[in-house]
Order: sequence, then C-alpha cells, then structure tokens
Amino acid sequence: MSVQLIGPKPLPKATLDEKLKEFDSVPLFMKALPEEEADDPMIAALQSLAYEGTPDEIALNFKEQGNEYFKGKRFREALGFYTQGVDAKPADLALQEVLLCNRAACNLELKNNGSVLRDCSKVLTINPRSSKAFYRSAMALLALEKAEEALDCCDRCLRFDPENKGVQSVRHQSLQIKEALDKKKKQRLDRLQREKDAELKLNLILRERNMIVISRKDGTQNPYAPHFDSEDPTESSLIIPVFLLYPQYATSDVIPEFVEDTPFAAHLSTMFPPQAPPPHWDLNGEYVDGQLVVYAMTHRKRLLRVGKKMSLREVCAAAKGKDGEPKDGLELKDGCLTFVVLPKGDVEKKWVDEYKATRDA
Repeated sequence: MSVQLIGPKPLPKATLDEKLKEFDSVPLFMKALPEEEADDPMIAALQSLAYEGTPDEIALNFKEQGNEYFKGKRFREALGFYTQGVDAKPADLALQEVLLCNRAACNLELKNNGSVLRDCSKVLTINPRSSKAFYRSAMALLALEKAEEALDCCDRCLRFDPENKGVQSVRHQSLQIKEALDKKKKQRLDRLQREKDAELKLNLILRERNMIVISRKDGTQNPYAPHFDSEDPTESSLIIPVFLLYPQYATSDVIPEFVEDTPFAAHLSTMFPPQAPPPHWDLNGEYVDGQLVVYAMTHRKRLLRVGKKMSLREVCAAAKGKDGEPKDGLELKDGCLTFVVLPKGDVEKKWVDEYKATRDA
C-alpha cells in the first residue's frame, strides 16, 4: 500500500519572486533603508538608528551590515550597505579604504568590472600599498581581457608584498593569458602580412597580363576572384572568373575558374556540344560548338575577335595597347573578365555594327 504525502505545493517561480519582493517593504527585511524621511514609524525608527551618530559611526554601522550580507553571499544587498557607508563620508581614511575595497569585492562577484576598477583606484589614492586593491584590480582587468594591465598591477603589488599568494596566482594567470593573446595577435598579423603580400603579387601579375582592375563603387565584392593555381608550385599560372554574355538573349553564364592557359574552345565544346539539346534560352538552336565566335572588349573600347584555339593568357596579351598609345587591356570588373559569345553570321554582324556605332557615337 503506497502512502501519498500531502503537503504544501511549491510556489511557481513568478509567485515566489513576488513574495520575496514584498519583504523589501517590511522594515526588518529591507536590503537598504530609504534616504528620504519615511512616514512609517518603524522605518523612521530604523533610519534614526542607522543615521544616528558621527559620519564615521554611521559608515561603520553600514560596513558591519554589509559584512553580514557578504558572508551570506548576498552580494547585491552587501553592495547597497557598503555604498551607504561610502555616502556617509567618513573622515577615517582606513574606514574609507575598507568600504571601497569591500564594495569592489561585491562588484567583482557581480561582474561589474568597471566599478571594481573605479573603487580600487580610489583606494590606491588613500593607500598606495593596498594589496587587496591591486588584487581586485588585476582580477577585474583579467575579466576584461586586459592581461598586460593585470600583470602590471600584480608586479606593482609584489614589489612591497612579495609573498602574497593570491596576487602571485593572478600574476601567473595573467602571464599565461598574455602569452596566449600575444601569440594570437602575432598569428593575426602574420596572416594579414601574407594576405597583403599575396595581394601585391597578384596585382603585379594582373598588370603584367594587361588587366585593368575596375572595382564596384558600392564596395561590394563578387564571391569569385582571381587567384593562383594551387597545383602550380611556381605560382605563375592564374585562375580567373569569366562571364560569357549572350546579348542576343540578354543572358549569361559564369565560368568561376577559367585557367588562363586553357583555350576558349575547350569550354565552348563542353557547354555547347553539337549532339546535346540547346540551352532553354536558345530559341533558334544556334549556340552550337563550331558555329560560335567570341569577342573581347578592351578598356579603350577596341573589339578583339578571339580565335578558337586562343587561350585566355593569349587574349590578354593581344589586348595590350600599342607602344606610344594610352594604356589598354581587358577590364577586370569586380574580379571577373567578360566576353561576348555569338553565333557566326548575321547575328554576329548585327551585334558588331551596333557595338561600333555606340562606341563611336
């Protein structure tokens, strides 16, 4: 026979939080007393007790209350009492130091690292040999990933307190983190330098290939970009993205990795084999390998008819301007070269005539 225990059901979290919050209005359970004068006689009595005496006595009272809450790991409540102690403006410098140090300890637990550093800085103006202030400053700096500054705090403290185990431990952590950060920084700088060197080398090769780089005004970049052939250890062969335009149908294809020593015919035979069905946009079935012609447009609007067996490198060489004339070459727009593909015959002639008419207008 099972026995069912009957007892009060636990309150839902939301209800529990509301109940605990109600205690804040009960004088004996308040985390901090209001500063303004209260109508409640109980609160008024507590206020008179808390704020009765000299500033030092008032601050000492708040410090002791803060200590009780701190021992119970109720750091937010302890913080409130230490703050009231600081606000009492005690004349005793040692008491000021303790209140600020203790408030920094609370903020360290609550991860308010900026507040920790501010209070510790005030402590060090009162007592430049406060090991606790240096220790807590170093801990806050470590949390902020400022290992070098934390290391400096530890070294300053250990000059006058060399046997402080806590500071020694934080120094060891700071040194390890600093070394790791320095290594990471060096790796990042090395990577950036390699990228810069590679970019300079690539730009030099592009100029040698008579390519004129044209970047987008909006700063956006194409996902494809020229690069060296990874299978070429000499890094002398380029792979370049190429757009093939079909102006007759206002459509295009992209060859993301066109090896510069590959002839155009190799790509055309793969894209438009004679026995395969035509592309869906080729309404007249005219785009067939062997019946196509490729054109390149140079920066100075010259029109180059690309021979079937010409490689991309050879087309780039042909695009070079004549000696004594302004610089010319193929435009590398947003990282890509562009060529026009047309069926031989009437379509080709019409497009060439229209291009020249527009160019010469």
